[in-house]
Amino acid sequence: MSDNRNDAQQAPEQELGELLQIRRDKLARLREAGRDPFEITKCPRDAFAEEIRESFDENTERHVCIAGRVMSRRDMGKASFLDVHDKTGRMQVYVKIDEVGEDVYREMKECWDVGDIVSVEGFVFRTRRGEISVHAQKLTLLSKSLLPLPEKFHGLKDTELRYRQRYVDLIMNPEVKRNFVLRSQFIKHVRDFLDARGYMEVETPVLNTISGGATARPFITHHNTLDIDMYMRIATELPLKRLIVGGLDRVYELGRIFRNEGMDPKHNPEFTTVELYEAFADFNDMMDLFEELLSSAAQKLLGTYQVEWQGEQIDLTPGWPRLPMHEAVKQYTGLDFMAITSDGEAVAAAKSIGVELPETADKTWGNALYEVFDQRVEEKLIQPTFITMHPVDVSPLAKRCAKDPRLTERFELFICHSEMGNAFSELNDPIDQRGRFQKQVELRAKGDDEAGMMDEDFLTALEYGMPPTGGLGIGIDRCVMLLTNSDSIREVILFPTMKPLDK
Repeated sequence: MSDNRNDAQQAPEQELGELLQIRRDKLARLREAGRDPFEITKCPRDAFAEEIRESFDENTERHVCIAGRVMSRRDMGKASFLDVHDKTGRMQVYVKIDEVGEDVYREMKECWDVGDIVSVEGFVFRTRRGEISVHAQKLTLLSKSLLPLPEKFHGLKDTELRYRQRYVDLIMNPEVKRNFVLRSQFIKHVRDFLDARGYMEVETPVLNTISGGATARPFITHHNTLDIDMYMRIATELPLKRLIVGGLDRVYELGRIFRNEGMDPKHNPEFTTVELYEAFADFNDMMDLFEELLSSAAQKLLGTYQVEWQGEQIDLTPGWPRLPMHEAVKQYTGLDFMAITSDGEAVAAAKSIGVELPETADKTWGNALYEVFDQRVEEKLIQPTFITMHPVDVSPLAKRCAKDPRLTERFELFICHSEMGNAFSELNDPIDQRGRFQKQVELRAKGDDEAGMMDEDFLTALEYGMPPTGGLGIGIDRCVMLLTNSDSIREVILFPTMKPLDK
């Protein structure tokens, strides 16, 4: 195709203008001849490229109708070859003037372009060079492409442009489509896994009158009818635990979460989680479940427990280590927080290795332990590792550890220094929970806009009685990053948040 020479995003303004005009002129000629492609409403497609190749039989004549986007054309006088791409891949099409007719063949040569969407009816055969192809007997132009695609040899490589124009990214880069096919398969696996274990999928509000269930800065919107500000959810935890109180013993929700925070390779303001809660279970049960869910996903979707991520070889074979946070800190920094008894000594110990606590954080033993882990240990965790027994100070919704009330029955899973999920033995003591909420309120008053709020209705629910419960939240996007070997969350979110272009 003569107009497939330059990346449409990089061509000089004058040249691109000429290319656009050429395509519009071709559309005008088609319409003048009574052939407006945008009027066509349906195509009798009955076959796809991948299936045609897999089922090809030399001894059986098969007639098919395929449809897709023209990605290249090679003219040879009275015959031509088209490469037509559908959702499963590429199919070569052989077009002969005697088969499709002179008028259609002339239209194809004079008015079709790379990027046009077409249907092809014909029979399947193998060319002399051995390629399974479709011998066209009828061609139909279904939609005219008015913008030239990026030049095929260099494709669409500009990262920001790929995210802004994901539709072009999907056309030009097959590996991108694979990422999102695998994402869909992983989400289906999660649902199948939980459904098979008696969990019930539910839906809870995205808009709430308070922000709760996590420590994060929320997005705020306004409800005009009620004339109140509302918060887009930062977690699904508190509504789901209300359902446990109500007797729905195993529940989960898979959906979008919104946090008004920074953007980097691991964070997007809106992202996807699955949160699940099981009555009469604890955080050890959640560890078992998470390990089985993620390792089985790798085995089912990739056929192996061995995956590569961020330049590391990751082994997802079940049997992942479970390491208390204070032991991890001692192992990697030499600081023994269990031998420290006072808040001042703990803060001083953290400072001795260059770890400062945030200004809004209370200068406590628990916060010092957490900050040392966060700043000095997390980056060293490559293979799957459950970090358990988080301090109460940073775990306002987790049950205290019976052996040491400074700690909670909580874990986070880390792989390649990335947190993949968070889980607790859920706090079901309404008196303790009120005290934890009050602490969050005090932090918020000091300027910590990520601290939680008082949720009186949730406390009322706990006062009716919540059974011992295990809860788990999993980052879907992080898991898909792992399974697709993607180094940025934007590679696994179809439409990541982008800064608007200057008009």
